[in-house]
Amino acid sequence: MKSTTRYFLILLALAAMILAGCSEDTGSPAAGGGKFATLRTYLINNDLDLPDVLSSWTILVGDLNGNTGSYHIMDIRPQNVYDAGYIPGAVNVALADVVTEAGQAGGKPIVVVCKTGQEAGHAVMALRLSGYADAKVMKWGMSAWHSDFDLWTPNLGSVAVGDPNWVDGPATAAVTFEYPDLVATATDGAGILAERVDAMLNDGFQVVLSGDVLETPGNYFINNYWLADDVTQYGIIDGAYRINPLDLESGEFMHYDPDETAVTYCWSGQTSSMVTAYLNILGYDAESMKFGVNSLIYSELTGHKFPGSADYAYETTAPVLAVK
Repeated sequence: MKSTTRYFLILLALAAMILAGCSEDTGSPAAGGGKFATLRTYLINNDLDLPDVLSSWTILVGDLNGNTGSYHIMDIRPQNVYDAGYIPGAVNVALADVVTEAGQAGGKPIVVVCKTGQEAGHAVMALRLSGYADAKVMKWGMSAWHSDFDLWTPNLGSVAVGDPNWVDGPATAAVTFEYPDLVATATDGAGILAERVDAMLNDGFQVVLSGDVLETPGNYFINNYWLADDVTQYGIIDGAYRINPLDLESGEFMHYDPDETAVTYCWSGQTSSMVTAYLNILGYDAESMKFGVNSLIYSELTGHKFPGSADYAYETTAPVLAVK
């Protein structure tokens, strides 16, 4: 009898060990989510939930022009593009290096500049999650600063008008998924966040063309990052969800499928860039729909449209002569 009892207790202990080992980092909500849960708790407790960091995160070119000395301006365009023309005082820096460069800001608020205002969203999300809460995207990028750099105008379009994959709505009803698998070596919230921010920046700007999403929406998990009234007014990509504000605290993030390529779209691809960067930091496979619906239903929009170029002054860097 004693041997039978001992054998039974051993089996119970082994079962408990197996369950504990499986739950540590499975990403399952029932198991506590492992490192994802640690990161989630850290972000919520430090006011870094997505709605918190999506607050006053843009600056208009008109507000920056004539006031550039008050900001530390990072231009993340390629070196050769930067050399052809940049905002006076802007420093050229790679996307992967923005957090390091932020240490040179000298206490000034940071503004990140890119070609269209989209890639800068990845940079500003990284900065805001790294302690630079006042970092901002220059809205619409260098395209709005001067027409010499305008990439918006040739990408405005209305191809979705009349397309069968653009429907009246409503959005697809949200369902609940498990936590994503989050890869990190750190075990504390701050360490995991720093590691994930670095990984996101090194992976580069994650985008997908709007035409590809419209043509084959079933290839993606699509989220329309609008208000419900906007979907009623303009319609939606067939099969898309509407998960907004997508916060951690209420659990809305659990409506994103971690096993699919998650495409977020907005008006211009600028807000969706911020959201996409955040999702990738959380461990999702996420992409931002390039140029937003400005490239799909531009003729139908009554607002949120590219405003055109201001044609403000810019500086150029003379080419370096080779030493003979």
